Amino acid sequence: MTIEQWLQSRLTAHRFPVGLIDGQIGPVTIRAIKAFQTSHGLEPTGKADGHTVALLRAPASVVLPSPGETIPDRGAAPLVAAPANGWPRQSDCLSFFGPVGTSQTSIEIPFDMYLAWDKSTRVRKMAVHEKVAKSAEKALQDVAQTYTLVERAKIGIDIFGGSLNVRRMRGGTAYSMHSWGIAIDFDPERNQLKWGRDKARLAQDDAIPFWTIWEAEGWLSLGRSRNFDWMHVQAARL
Repeated sequence: MTIEQWLQSRLTAHRFPVGLIDGQIGPVTIRAIKAFQTSHGLEPTGKADGHTVALLRAPASVVLPSPGETIPDRGAAPLVAAPANGWPRQSDCLSFFGPVGTSQTSIEIPFDMYLAWDKSTRVRKMAVHEKVAKSAEKALQDVAQTYTLVERAKIGIDIFGGSLNVRRMRGGTAYSMHSWGIAIDFDPERNQLKWGRDKARLAQDDAIPFWTIWEAEGWLSLGRSRNFDWMHVQAARL
């Protein structure tokens, strides 16, 4: 792991995801550094100075390797085929997708999206698992054809809350679906984790075509299936 990759991994661990951890310090990574610095009362220079690095070394809720660290259950497992009717169950993700954080690729986003924590920054690509890449691209293309720019902004499906993010599920020990790059979050500010249909923006009727598009690809909305975490869609069954 290079210094640049370590920096990106620690930003993601502290919930300032940079997408694909590729060691390339581009605009998205710099924006994440600035947001991290601001959240800790530092001057947002976008540079990984000593104070910033020290804070990044602090424990975080996301499980990602620092230099010399390993993730215990990244061990290899026999790969299995997906069920004929869709993606694997959450419990089978390791055997189907392989170790968390691996086999990632970048896909183009066919419409304007913006970072949830810095809406002045446009997101042009997102990191997802290779096995779901074509499906995610198809869904995003259908979204672009179904909704106008104004409609996407109104609903909030132009706000990118993250895709690849190797971490444990909140309050648990199992890996989040984001750890495999098989989940995408949209507009987390208006679709907070515990909000139900009465509050979540993506629970409104004008978002039904959006969810139908993803469901046609076999993806699951936690909002529509469990009435919480309406920001989230994943290529895995419960």
